[in-house]
Amino acid sequence: MNPLRGIALKIASVFVFVGMATCVKAMAGTFPGGELVFFRSFFAMPVILVWLLWKRQLADGLKARDPVAHLWRGLLGTSGMALGFTALGLLPLPEATAIGYAAPLLTVIFAAMFLGEQVRMFRMGAVLVGLVGVTIVLSPRLSLDTLEAVSDRETLGAVCSLMGAVFAALSTVFVRKLIQSESIPAIVFYFSLTSTLLSLLTLPLGWVWPTPTQAAILVAAGLLGGLGQALLTSSYRFAETGVIAPFEYVSMLLALVIGYFVFSEIPTMTMLYGAILVIAAGMFIIWRERQLGIERAKARTAMTPQG
Repeated sequence: MNPLRGIALKIASVFVFVGMATCVKAMAGTFPGGELVFFRSFFAMPVILVWLLWKRQLADGLKARDPVAHLWRGLLGTSGMALGFTALGLLPLPEATAIGYAAPLLTVIFAAMFLGEQVRMFRMGAVLVGLVGVTIVLSPRLSLDTLEAVSDRETLGAVCSLMGAVFAALSTVFVRKLIQSESIPAIVFYFSLTSTLLSLLTLPLGWVWPTPTQAAILVAAGLLGGLGQALLTSSYRFAETGVIAPFEYVSMLLALVIGYFVFSEIPTMTMLYGAILVIAAGMFIIWRERQLGIERAKARTAMTPQG
């Protein structure tokens, strides 16, 4: 275990995934969700293959010891991806990002439930505070008092974003389980392969032929998605899920900047209040983990024989 390396890889994946989300959002109003998933998944695979060649693991890096587990992870992850892409087309980028913060919070809970990872009361309290923040972000879209003033499009976007977060959290738990027996390249590759095949099932619903510029953006989304997935999956080699999941909150600052300057989206005060609460909870967890790390280091030093 190397928590600092795991955290660094997680933060790097956040930057890459925000870039991917920007590409997807730019195309979401033009292309159906299944087609977006296809480009995101199919063009992620070359990144993985290049990675394998670079590490000289192409011969044995894609051996799957538990194909059924890969399939389940693919179904959950693809569902979360499709719902998240739908939400990006219906909601402002900062709001979709803020609601998506439910995923790392739920991951902490699911990891404790299904993987037996230890979550102390301090961290669980911070998770609950973060979920309150997510609820605040959701409230204008789902509250009975404001439902008439909110378009069906925005309400659908909020529901899709929340459900996408649930599926993403469950998928992350499967990654944590898979990584005990499967190689990182296999986990990343078979997810992209599964989601590519599943996306092709939407062909009868109608796809749109992209222009050269649109194709370049869609391919970029796939390449960035592959890189981000590799970074994210690698991060779980070095730290527990509950430790690195809160670093997802770094994406809010990026989403606010990109939403304002690229999509001319001005966040509401309610969304900002909820996001601030979620980020504060995440920063609280980060601080606590750092303190615990210092205490563990001191304990190891004290136990080392002095010669």
